Amino acid sequence: MPSEFDVIRTYFSRPTPQAVLGPGDDCALLVPSAGCELAITTDMLVEGQHFLPDTDPRQLGWKALAVNLSDLAAMGAKPRWALLAGSLPEARAQWLAAFSEGVFACASRYGVDLVGGDTTRGPLNLCFTVLGEVPAGEALRRDRAVRGDDLWISGWPGLAAMGLAHLQGRTRLAETLAKRCLAALQQPRPRVELGLELRVRRLANAAIDVSDGVLADLGHILERSAVAAEIHAAQLPSRPAGVDPLFARQCQLAGGDDYELVFSAAPAKRLELAALAAELDLPLWRFGEVVDAVGDRRLTLLDEDGQELAIDGQGFDHFA
Repeated sequence: MPSEFDVIRTYFSRPTPQAVLGPGDDCALLVPSAGCELAITTDMLVEGQHFLPDTDPRQLGWKALAVNLSDLAAMGAKPRWALLAGSLPEARAQWLAAFSEGVFACASRYGVDLVGGDTTRGPLNLCFTVLGEVPAGEALRRDRAVRGDDLWISGWPGLAAMGLAHLQGRTRLAETLAKRCLAALQQPRPRVELGLELRVRRLANAAIDVSDGVLADLGHILERSAVAAEIHAAQLPSRPAGVDPLFARQCQLAGGDDYELVFSAAPAKRLELAALAAELDLPLWRFGEVVDAVGDRRLTLLDEDGQELAIDGQGFDHFA
């Protein structure tokens, strides 16, 4: 059985060109770029809570890092460094090799150095801390939405939730759709490039990544900005054929695990956002607008005819 330090040396030590000192000492040594603020976030994945016990370890390695990079994307930050802390039931070479391969594939794709961390024995639990940079005073934030802003979302929300339902036997998807949904669930693509361009081009006022569901995460923007929103269901991506429309809508609005970006932008930015979507080959959907808050009510959901729809659950809550 390899020791803790053998595991780190064998599976999680790679060159760290962006660090003064990487793994192997008590701390990593990092130098932020001049004029930049550090954006720091951490997120954990727990077996049985965030992923199924038979999840492919390579895909799990990718996802464990990717979900953290999604937080940096939401603030328009450039990813730089990551630390990984994890508990493992046992040090199985085949599992560790595949998991670390997924981690470093994601790290390489988004320009991240793994500069340290910790391992221990215990139930499978993986926790990344990632650090990025953003020019001082320029980070995208949740508290900057203003009345009259358009609301936008990237990509294809709802696919991951449908993929999970398929795995759990709560629905049955056609083979091609199942493959697409499982890819969205198991190997999400954090919208780092989109977040950077929204910041650099000053296209977005407020932004957040979607981890718990579109309505739930949009709600955080509305609360922090002290505004409300009207959402038009017909302006969201078309729901896949062959899937119950009510189930698909629930996945789209409240399913979670999307790691897309929701953001607000002035109506004057519509043409620039359409051009950006084409440049990135990433659909951007304008699905609502920011309005004045009335009392505690934050969200109104409208159907294709402009009639109000009931909102049945807004997203995932660990403690609900």
